[in-house]
Amino acid sequence: MKILLVEDDRRASEYLAKGLRELGHAVEQAFDGEAGLKAAANASYDVLVLDRMLPKLDGLEIVTRLRGAGSGVPILILSALDEVDERVQGLRAGGDDYLAKPYHLEELAARLDALARRQGEAGPAGKLRLADLELDARARKVTRAGRKIELTAREFQLLEFLMRHAGQVVTRTMILEGVWDYHFDPKTNVIDVHVSRLRQAIDKGFERQLLHTVRGSGYTLTEDP
Repeated sequence: MKILLVEDDRRASEYLAKGLRELGHAVEQAFDGEAGLKAAANASYDVLVLDRMLPKLDGLEIVTRLRGAGSGVPILILSALDEVDERVQGLRAGGDDYLAKPYHLEELAARLDALARRQGEAGPAGKLRLADLELDARARKVTRAGRKIELTAREFQLLEFLMRHAGQVVTRTMILEGVWDYHFDPKTNVIDVHVSRLRQAIDKGFERQLLHTVRGSGYTLTEDP
């Protein structure tokens, strides 16, 4: 699941992002309301986790603007304000769920899963397809030509990232930032290892190869050789 986390408390944000990534989710972060609204408006996410009180732009204002623009992305609002009126305001603004701080990661993760399932029941927006390869982000399922493909959590994240950029050359830096959330080069072959394993999983035994290495540039997922 691809999640946008908008939380101005950096310590809390890093803790939550780390926990969600360990559960296999792809997490992008924003630390103020303006950055959060921009990210939500310019990219596709399965769920938004949004703090109620944010600098530059209030969390409820973000919800109102996104709904006004026609966005149907599920939104979970986090807040230290646990009064009934506050919860009602959040839900009436267009939020889908409301969780008071402090919270347990297990409960938050379960609520996100419920939101994703609910959205999945409304339509196939969480499905990505290239040729006969299909990835269901909400069910966390990958098939090729109808055959189920087993992937680790990190391989799933990598494939989802590549499918969201299908037909484009994806550099190592893009993968490090988008899949591992590294903003530096770890000087290891971690990407090569995971790409090799992913290629074995999705291409081995099939006539058409989809995952290609672009020498000196990176990788691309495409039907064209």
